[in-house]
Amino acid sequence: MDQKDYYKILGVSADASADEIKKTYRKLAFQYHPDRNPGNEDMMKELNEAYAVLSDQQKRREYDSYRQSYGYFARDRFRQTYTEQDIFRDSDINRVFEELSRAFGFSSPEDIFSRKNFYGDQFRTFQFRGPGFTGRGFFFFGPMSKTYQDMMRASQHQTKEVPTYRPSLVSRILLKGLQAFQKHVAKKYGLALPERGEDIEDQIKITPELASAGGKGRYHYAKPDNPRDLFIKIPPGIKEGQKIRLKGLGKDGNNGGETGDLYLKVKIGISFFERIRNVFMK
Repeated sequence: MDQKDYYKILGVSADASADEIKKTYRKLAFQYHPDRNPGNEDMMKELNEAYAVLSDQQKRREYDSYRQSYGYFARDRFRQTYTEQDIFRDSDINRVFEELSRAFGFSSPEDIFSRKNFYGDQFRTFQFRGPGFTGRGFFFFGPMSKTYQDMMRASQHQTKEVPTYRPSLVSRILLKGLQAFQKHVAKKYGLALPERGEDIEDQIKITPELASAGGKGRYHYAKPDNPRDLFIKIPPGIKEGQKIRLKGLGKDGNNGGETGDLYLKVKIGISFFERIRNVFMK
């Protein structure tokens, strides 16, 4: 990444619209967010600075003037006129990071920018203000609560046995609302969120003896690109209608999302000896 020109840092043209600059920055802020991509703090700081300048009409005009006069050295000349406080004054960077924090459970802006490898104690002297913000103070949303994080993980990862616990109605409503908010923010930022693959349900037929004692049951996995026979571990005492979960054997995910699971519903058939006995009894 060329760190000498604000336009090249963001990867936009010199005639890019304000809306294009904002959308590009949001996408890059998600891509290089320190919670997702640790170790790239310097790059994130460069992106912040470039966006703070180019998203402000007056600062952008002055920077463009420096580009015409000084070319490659425009940024150095610009920094001789503007301090970091000046650059970040009235910027909505803080609001962008708040949205990422609320939607995806990332660290709060205050936690990120006050780190030593970002702005440290100097961060508290910056003036981050945006639409709806008044005065000189900061306004932060904290990171997503542990409850929400657990709910998100629960929606993607289940135990090897089919869970009997069903979340409360309130928890399900909150989770649905959180997922809807994530999709809204992703659309706003132009992001392609990972999507988990769909689960598949099928049936496995076993004998009463196998259901009682447990052991290995044979199942034909008919996935088009990789059909094969699988030997499934049947726990002893399994009942008719219970399900066995095979992790990662469902449909493929999208955008790097994990694969869904395969659920096999147990069907207990009549053994050969029981058929003979039933014939004699009739």
